Amino acid sequence: MARALALCAEKVQVDEGGDEIPPAAEEAAILYANGSDDEAREVLEAALKTPLSQDAREVLWTMLMDLARLAGQKERFESLSLMFAREFERSPPGWVDLSPQGIAKTAEPKVQTINLSGTLSGQAAPQFVQLIQVGMRAGTLRLDLSRLRGLDAGGAELLLRAVRGLRKAKVMLYLVGAGQMASLLEGMVFRGRREHQNVWLLLMEVLQYTGDSERFEERALDYALTFEESPPSWEPPEYMTASQVEAAIAEDEPSEAYVLEGEIVGTSTESIRRLGEFGNARAKVDVNCGRLRRMDFVSAGNLFNILSQLRTQGRLVVLKEVNSMVAALMQVMGIQQVASIELRP
Repeated sequence: MARALALCAEKVQVDEGGDEIPPAAEEAAILYANGSDDEAREVLEAALKTPLSQDAREVLWTMLMDLARLAGQKERFESLSLMFAREFERSPPGWVDLSPQGIAKTAEPKVQTINLSGTLSGQAAPQFVQLIQVGMRAGTLRLDLSRLRGLDAGGAELLLRAVRGLRKAKVMLYLVGAGQMASLLEGMVFRGRREHQNVWLLLMEVLQYTGDSERFEERALDYALTFEESPPSWEPPEYMTASQVEAAIAEDEPSEAYVLEGEIVGTSTESIRRLGEFGNARAKVDVNCGRLRRMDFVSAGNLFNILSQLRTQGRLVVLKEVNSMVAALMQVMGIQQVASIELRP
């Protein structure tokens, strides 16, 4: 079957080997890939009424529950979950609405990111006017400071005014690289030397985005002794600090994860082609499939080709959060031989 399917998918060669899945899972995956959701469900339900190994039954139950999630059928999912829990005596996967409407409702708006690099000077005033306008329009802004290598007094004043202005306007501002920026600024100020006051103030502003109150209090005391005036108060943003944002990014998308989403069928293969370009510059390629609902044979065949090329080049590809219906098709096509497949919980 694997070879026959490969011929349908633009003659992709699939080696026969391990990682076999139950025949009913293969049949259901093929039906789902063709858009026959009801028929796929009937195949899974019929198979579960026959004697099967526990591992095979778990695979089929997981696919059946994912079909309910993909259709947005919460009540049906809860009923299946109860039967799953009784049979396996453990908690089933949690409810996630994977229907197009459910994904649209839970999709987080993309946060506009502005990167600053090189040496920041007062000559960047026009760009900062645009930066502030972007933040005011969006209500949320991620400012990446990690590529900044230096700044002068004028640049410090621009950045200070922008950060303070956006905070005062209640814009949710995330400073990526805040800790690195704070270290850069600390190298420019000295206790007892009354100079670069804006750099001092910017340092204390940036430190509030790191969540490091002890370090802030030390610099605030140095500021008070140096300028003989009260320093700014410790008032960190109420939302996630930049250090937490960076930790989350490092944990969730360690290699700037590529995203496959929606239904990749027919001629809509551009996203798969771009995956090859994306992977060429990386040793490890993470592919987020959490919003990928369906893939047909031709698309799966194209994906196999791209992943095979990356594997030949020594790239490690990990397909993450794949729903079990798509994962079963990937196994039928042999994709698990050229990439790691991680199921959606």
